[in-house]
Amino acid sequence: MRSSAKKKKNSKGKERDNASSRLVLSGGLLQIFGLGVIITGHSGIGKSESALELISRGHRFISDDAVEVTRKKDGGLVGRSPSLSRYFMEIRGLGIINIRAIFGSRAICRQSKVDLVIWLKKWQKGDEYDRLGLEFPADFEILGVKIPQLIVPVAPGRTIALLIEVACKVHLLRKRGYHASREIVKKLDRALS
Repeated sequence: MRSSAKKKKNSKGKERDNASSRLVLSGGLLQIFGLGVIITGHSGIGKSESALELISRGHRFISDDAVEVTRKKDGGLVGRSPSLSRYFMEIRGLGIINIRAIFGSRAICRQSKVDLVIWLKKWQKGDEYDRLGLEFPADFEILGVKIPQLIVPVAPGRTIALLIEVACKVHLLRKRGYHASREIVKKLDRALS
């Protein structure tokens, strides 16, 4: 049963339940290559459309628009959909769709640990964007737990779902100790020595 404690909303779109280690975060949650990935960003940026493309590629849907995140006793985070909107997604122009009814039960998952946050940001001329990828630019803090965050600039012609898949693969490789950007820097250093 959900606590009836007062809730506060902060500037990052997080609604926090003061009586527990639970928070409602604006965004979607999918399981991509076994990683729990929160996709967030401003309204209308393409979060749900990107999630729909990822589901069509075989990844698993957990939540759209709002993610209930709970901090476990071991410090890990688990995300799930609010029960009212479980299996549903809103797509502009199509309305509300039921992912389970369209893609089947293999396309859904009730909950997932939270491993990565991907922030979709409208591409702005003149803004600085990471081009080397030596490190993820920042962590995203949820309930006092720092989660790696990647900011993906969104512009016409970019295949956002593919970029999200590659970001997940990069994250998995980094967890195993492989960094392509560090490898190229070492090769350049050797070539210049």
